[in-house]
Amino acid sequence: LVSVPACCSARYNLALLACFGFFLLYALRVNLSVALVDMVEPNTSLAKNATSNVCPEHSSTINVPRNTTGEKYSWDADTQGWILGSFFYGYIITQIPGGYLASRIGGKLLLGFGIFGTSVFTLLTPLAANLGVGYLIAVRALEGLGEGVTFPAMHSMWSSWAPPLERSKLLSISYAGAQLGTVVSLPLSGLICYYMNWVYVFYIFGALGVLWWFFWMCLVSDTPETHRSISHAEREYILSSLKDQLSTQKSVPWRPMLKSLPLWAIVVAHFSYNWTFYTLLTLLPTYMKEILRFDAQENGFLSALPYFGCWLCIILSGQIADYLREKQNFSTVCVRKCFTLIGMIGPALFLVAAGFIGCNYALAVAFVTISTTLGGFCTSGYSINHLDIAPSYAGILLGITNSFATIPGMVGPVIAKNLTHNNTVGEWQTVFYIAASINLFGAIFFALFASGEVQDWAVSGYRLHRN
Repeated sequence: LVSVPACCSARYNLALLACFGFFLLYALRVNLSVALVDMVEPNTSLAKNATSNVCPEHSSTINVPRNTTGEKYSWDADTQGWILGSFFYGYIITQIPGGYLASRIGGKLLLGFGIFGTSVFTLLTPLAANLGVGYLIAVRALEGLGEGVTFPAMHSMWSSWAPPLERSKLLSISYAGAQLGTVVSLPLSGLICYYMNWVYVFYIFGALGVLWWFFWMCLVSDTPETHRSISHAEREYILSSLKDQLSTQKSVPWRPMLKSLPLWAIVVAHFSYNWTFYTLLTLLPTYMKEILRFDAQENGFLSALPYFGCWLCIILSGQIADYLREKQNFSTVCVRKCFTLIGMIGPALFLVAAGFIGCNYALAVAFVTISTTLGGFCTSGYSINHLDIAPSYAGILLGITNSFATIPGMVGPVIAKNLTHNNTVGEWQTVFYIAASINLFGAIFFALFASGEVQDWAVSGYRLHRN
């Protein structure tokens, strides 16, 4: 099997366009949490818990006059929680349907319109906020519906596009866009709010999403066979590398799929990883502000640093994973298990450590950054294992695991908020302990039950044709 050069190839073009797409998706997802600070009247969020004054203050910012032309709304803390959480309620609904639809109509349209729809609703956000809080929550839930189909659709496309030995590379390039979107849009949204007006956060990112959609619809196709400008050599290379991996049967083997232990290994790993990820994403600024008395929002760079580390780690670990499989003859399952163990036990250790360093906020930022960075190994671990065990149904499998993995986004922060009523260091250590032990359990479960082989139920269509 002659491999085809990567430069300017159709499959790497797809990975890059997808990378931009996921960049925008995450920018559209996190921009509200930055803009919300400016959308709320200052006095409504002042009724705070008494901070545990363990650590000294170290905010020495001079207040620069900032743009104050944006509308202000009097939403209390609970309302703000609902606004931020509403996204996940839409997101969880379309995971499994997204995977199923992608296997029927193809991932291109589904992913394209998922991001297009999210962009349009983002453009409507300022209007919805003006109409009332119910409208805003509805628009955010609709954005969640649009984004819910994107990951399953992308997995479904890669099942036809990614040669098995290039899987880690191609998928890590496309999904790393998500981390980069977080890195760029957190500080950038802050600057837009600061110098312009919060409505532009939604207008700018929404417009970029619509622009991306035009390129996507023109340049991408669902399969190598239907691609307009792919070279003959590349088409043959991709098709021949996948020929024993895909199923020809039209119906989805739901029963054997749901009984499959390797699938549940991915579910448990995905759930556990996201528990830590979402707890950090939503509560880190609170921890830094209330316990370390250090305002992460004053320093957008520091809140983006962990995700930058994660982005680098995803790209590098994708290259390393495929190198180990191709050149060093490591088995796929060995690579997936090792990378998942590093990507889940590492973050757990540093997270617990972050609870025990007292008031050293430089060390706290360092530990949290290392914790999030090491999590990047999971992308080449459990995250693309769906394609190893059932390439034909990868989109549906991702829909199943991502549905379970969205639950921590909905309940994790709520549980953590309930555990930290008095904002003491001890209470926060409990939150970190819980996240770390869930991570540890997920890593061990995956190491015991994961598989790197295509499962029997995923290729049964071929059996019939071969005999």
